[in-house]
Amino acid sequence: PGHDHCTVRLAVPGRIKGLNIDTRFFTGNYAPSASLEACLVDQGDPTADTQWHPILAAVTLQGDSEHLYTVDDNNTYSHVRLHIYPDGGVARLRVYGEVVKDWKVGDTIDLAAMENGGRALICSDEHFGRMENILTPGRGVNMGDGWETARRREPGFDWVIIALAAPGEVHEVVVDTAHFKGNYPDNCSIQGAFVEAGADQQLTPQSLYWSELLPAQKLTMDAIHQYRDELNSLGPITHIRLNIFPDGGISRLRIMGKVSA
Repeated sequence: PGHDHCTVRLAVPGRIKGLNIDTRFFTGNYAPSASLEACLVDQGDPTADTQWHPILAAVTLQGDSEHLYTVDDNNTYSHVRLHIYPDGGVARLRVYGEVVKDWKVGDTIDLAAMENGGRALICSDEHFGRMENILTPGRGVNMGDGWETARRREPGFDWVIIALAAPGEVHEVVVDTAHFKGNYPDNCSIQGAFVEAGADQQLTPQSLYWSELLPAQKLTMDAIHQYRDELNSLGPITHIRLNIFPDGGISRLRIMGKVSA
């Protein structure tokens, strides 16, 4: 009798919007079924007195497969507990959601950082590297840890739209081309806007007309590029669009600014 379970502290507190229970490579020894619950602990880890909330009722699992689930829950959680029945193997547990932080007006933060709630929404291309990589902590460990587009064989350029963690006034931009040597963009520019509402898909045509935050700047290989005096003052903004000309790889993007009301 009984079953196994595992408690995981989330990287940051947030609202859970999706799950992936991956049994990759487990064929004859995968967990036959699983469920998941979550809790919010202000400090430390859960105790015997912690109240847990069901997030995913028991579901049947298959071997060597990904199992994707949508979660409709607006509560904030800091930990999840995965139950497997009765035992077996799970390769990966992915918990997708929205970061929740109580920012105060005037706080200086990286408005684009994933750990603060910044989100990469849509881009023109991500052939070699995912767009969300440029918002992750630290410097990139290799080219695959950045955002890289395919080489263009026709006119145009590539771009990515970022939803900032909170409305803010930008005072510094950092564009890092770490590890990109023969495949970094020739130059880049950034546009910004205060977007009050609308679907993410609507941002693509709208962003063509956003104001210029950073005029086109020449980039160099495998280097950190910091911009302060080059920035235009736009006031509070909620979204930015990074344009790279004509294509190539960016390792990290930092949008430093003060949180606005």
